[in-house]
Amino acid sequence: MASGTNSPAGFAPVLSALKTMQSNAARDDKSGAHEFLEKFQKSSEAWNTTHAILQDSSAPLEARLFAATTLKGKITYDLHQLPPEALTPLRDSLLSLLQLYTPGPRPIRTQLCVCLAHLAIQLTSWKDVLRTVGSAVGNSSDGGDCLLDFLRILPEEATEGRKINLSEEELADRTKELLEDNSTQVLNLLVSYAQSSTQAAHNPRLYECIASWLREIPTLDVLNSPLLNEIMDALQDSDSFEAAVDCLSTMFRDTRDIDESQSAIRILYPRVVKLRPMIAEAAKTEDNDLMKGITRLFAEAGEAWVILIARMPRDFRELVECILECCMRDKDRDAIAVTFMFWYELKQILTLEKYMPARTALADLFSKLVDVMIKHLEFPTPENGDEKDLFDGDREAEDKFRSFRHSMGDVLKDCCEVIGVTQCLTKAFAQIQSWGQTYGPQVSGTTVPHWQELEAPLFSLRAMGRMVSPEESTVLPQFIPLLTSVPDHEKLKFQAIMALARYTEWTAQHPETLEAQLNYVISGFAHPSQEVVQASALAFKFLGTDCQKLLGDHISQLHHFYESVLDKLKPASQEEVTEGVAAVVAVQPVNKIYESMKLFVDPVMRRVVSLASQATDENAEKSVADYLQLVNIFFEWVQPYVSPSEENPAVKYCQEVLPALSQIAKHFTRSMPILERVCKCWRTMVVSYRTATAPLLPTLATSIAEGFAASRQGCFLWATDAVIREFSYGAEFVDEATSDNVYQFFAQQATVFFRILSELQPVELPDVIEDFFRLASDAVRFYPKKTITSSLALPMVQASLTALTLTLLEPVQATLHFLRDFLDFGFERPPVSSFSGPDGEPAPENSLEVRAAVRQVINSVGQELVHRVLTGMMFSFPEDCFPDASGILLSLFNLTPQAAAQWVQGTLQALPAGTLKPAEATKLMRSIGDKLQQNEPRKVRVLLQDFTNSYRRRNVAPREGLGRLEAARFKFSG
Repeated sequence: MASGTNSPAGFAPVLSALKTMQSNAARDDKSGAHEFLEKFQKSSEAWNTTHAILQDSSAPLEARLFAATTLKGKITYDLHQLPPEALTPLRDSLLSLLQLYTPGPRPIRTQLCVCLAHLAIQLTSWKDVLRTVGSAVGNSSDGGDCLLDFLRILPEEATEGRKINLSEEELADRTKELLEDNSTQVLNLLVSYAQSSTQAAHNPRLYECIASWLREIPTLDVLNSPLLNEIMDALQDSDSFEAAVDCLSTMFRDTRDIDESQSAIRILYPRVVKLRPMIAEAAKTEDNDLMKGITRLFAEAGEAWVILIARMPRDFRELVECILECCMRDKDRDAIAVTFMFWYELKQILTLEKYMPARTALADLFSKLVDVMIKHLEFPTPENGDEKDLFDGDREAEDKFRSFRHSMGDVLKDCCEVIGVTQCLTKAFAQIQSWGQTYGPQVSGTTVPHWQELEAPLFSLRAMGRMVSPEESTVLPQFIPLLTSVPDHEKLKFQAIMALARYTEWTAQHPETLEAQLNYVISGFAHPSQEVVQASALAFKFLGTDCQKLLGDHISQLHHFYESVLDKLKPASQEEVTEGVAAVVAVQPVNKIYESMKLFVDPVMRRVVSLASQATDENAEKSVADYLQLVNIFFEWVQPYVSPSEENPAVKYCQEVLPALSQIAKHFTRSMPILERVCKCWRTMVVSYRTATAPLLPTLATSIAEGFAASRQGCFLWATDAVIREFSYGAEFVDEATSDNVYQFFAQQATVFFRILSELQPVELPDVIEDFFRLASDAVRFYPKKTITSSLALPMVQASLTALTLTLLEPVQATLHFLRDFLDFGFERPPVSSFSGPDGEPAPENSLEVRAAVRQVINSVGQELVHRVLTGMMFSFPEDCFPDASGILLSLFNLTPQAAAQWVQGTLQALPAGTLKPAEATKLMRSIGDKLQQNEPRKVRVLLQDFTNSYRRRNVAPREGLGRLEAARFKFSG
């Protein structure tokens, strides 16, 4: 590859841009440099420039790494920029560069190996790939490492070859040629290398290479070769230990099909369990890396052979013992996490009826595992003696430990399923009793000796709560009363209250224990620790929701408690306490619902109105919104069953608060938190009380419509959607006149939306767009004929085309869903129809009038619709939108196949020059024509998905290299 850019002056602009990217330059300068480098990476000039930079030893290492990474992207995506006759010279120049960088630096060498691998996959005329690369680097002192790197990379890149622009068939043929046909040669080469010297046998790259080629070389062939002894020996060398563990773990995964892999497992298993002394060695020497590695080795073997353990528990018991020993000896808790998946998978197998004998045979090990896990749950004892800072200021370690405890709690749940809840609870109870006998007399106030040894079994009790049946009658009757006497130490009280929260379903069946628990939980609200207060709020929520009937006669006491604590709590705790109270209100007799709601909600509404009258800043507005959320919780929970002919007492109360909510919405037209909460209240009223809210509709619709027009916020459309769903045609207890009025309400909201969209850019309205198209989807589904045959249909679809210029997931996805729903009504039986027959019967036939209206809209905007959707898939849509986008194209090809093909062709012709070769466009259109002739529109969808993915990777997606510039200097330290 040669050109005028071979001189340093020729690539000076690239070096300058790279320097800017790594400097403290202004943001605009960095942005400009980034944009320049992105364009450079995709340009034809980059071929020569990257070669020139790599050949210049005076260029900075970071620049040469960038050049190598860019060259990899060129070979992967841009090979079409070169004429066919240039590919062999490209291969030769890459081999020359690899010779130059055989000694290193390794990051550059690795990128060049990837370049050669990608070229080898695509250059099908290159038949002797391994011999050519081996000859090029073999004479160098570092040639062995370089060749091993290339050999490791080749299978990895071939199996990830979907980035490369080859058909599935071409890729499969080339992969077979490069890998399968060379597997025996590679195995012999690796054996020869391993036996060449002690240094070679302990080279970690050898084991990385073996692991990579296990994709092609059968594991049994490796086990029957001298390589097995080398791998086991490599475990004794710290340099090669990790790579050897990776290699063995790959073998374990390859033997998951135990029936097919019996011969391999018979060889591997005895060699693996002989490594057991390494566990004790790692613990004795406090070698965390050794402990993590050996634990991973046993755990990976256990996961792979878990079915064999269940089939032959005596033969494979030692492997389970090894994994348990790793858990027991891992005092720093750095390695134990890798065993969690094994315990889960073993539990999944052992709890099957057919493996009951294995469950019995291994029960003692799970029993020991419970003890091990509870011990590991203990908080550390701080070295500085400061009980308030258990992690000596290391917040990261604290967060990691808290997360880790919940994972260990999951293991305890696994143990419950294997050996039974009662045995596991008994172990925790025994530890608590033992602590009480040993240290209980020494407790004085909040001073609690060795509190960690009490807190851990309390946590375990909480963790296992989900597994305990409300009918448990052996341990919990002793345990629960004990919890209400746990000392007032912050960590202990928190854990005791959280444990009580976990067993409220049990409490509902044992009312004699409720009062003591409730008093203990309520006492937590006065605790100086915010954590304890928050735990108390959560526990109260569950006591209220699960024991609501038991508390039904205590309304006045609950009201006093609620009023006394509400204003002292943080918003999240306010909501939890409110849920507990609302659940009790919900079980009041129907004739007491209205007065109970007034008793609890009126004071909250007074707070809302008072705060709203004084709110002048964001914090004050947030407080108004927080109390509005409490009002909404009552509407969510209190849903009395009332005959349609009778007045709903909850709706009667809603009528009283509607004016205040409407006034707040009118006043705070720019406060998103308040408006969202007001709209949520309105929506919840409709969702909770359904058609009983019909008397509220005139006021509600007026308030929602005025609010949307004044604020232009999407939450009003969200509230509108609830009304549309509940009062559509055919809804029970809804007359036609009401449904007509509700549709007119939608039409009014749509008209306001069109006006807003014409005045502002879509980028200013993402939430409004999302909410409108979710509303529009429901209008199409619940009012298909009225919506699709109306004058709103075309403007809605045109608005959707504007919305598709956005790049945010939620609004684009909502818009695509609307378009799919709209197009579905162009078919005889639309799958989204809200009038589907009962018991899964097909939807009734769609009217000709509706189908014709859909086609009329398609004929009007088809070209632009295809252009927006297809270019969105190629340039701007988030990846999660692709299924819906391609679904729209499928619908169009089903409805108007020939026109859709023309619209696709029109879109291809409008693409930026040079981004698509004419031959590629011709091939795509020919393939589309073939699929249409064969009446296979679904395959057209696949063709377009593959095409847009390929185009996006080549022309739009950022290439590798730029994001790593800041860190590049650290890559060369080794």
